[in-house]
Amino acid sequence: MSAVMDMTLGPAVVGHLDAQLVSARRLLDLVLRQGQAIRRQDVEGVLHRVAEIQGEMERRGSLERDRTSLLVQAGAALGAPAHAVTLDALATLMSPADAQGARERSAELRGLLAEIAREHAINRALMRQELAFLDHLTRMIGASDDAGGYRPPSEAANAAPAPVGPRIRTLDLQA
Repeated sequence: MSAVMDMTLGPAVVGHLDAQLVSARRLLDLVLRQGQAIRRQDVEGVLHRVAEIQGEMERRGSLERDRTSLLVQAGAALGAPAHAVTLDALATLMSPADAQGARERSAELRGLLAEIAREHAINRALMRQELAFLDHLTRMIGASDDAGGYRPPSEAANAAPAPVGPRIRTLDLQA
């Protein structure tokens, strides 16, 4: 397979990878800040980070469309479908300097994306842990006969008096 070097493709790929790196760094920062908010049990902070992460993911969707366009262009030059274009094949269409820059940026991007995935998994585990704790507290509070919760009128009239004995106190707060 013989490919003709495209002098515009190399700078376009390197520029695209630079944009991907900026976005990935921003996303990593947001995911790390979300983790801090989870650890502080800062609900508003967590929700704010979720909104910011969603915004960044939308921007990344645009980057993904640009990536697809570059792969289609490279695939046409290589005589291959876009999904089959590898970085090594892409490098054959670029100057040696652009190819080296693309390889370096691609490696950095893979590392950042792996770190984002790790931190996101940690955040998910932390949120599951917090929700499990809240579920446990809710169940304990709900298990109390005098929880003061709503009962339909027919249940309230037929409810047996609370048994006399030790009580479980889940929260003992003083102002």
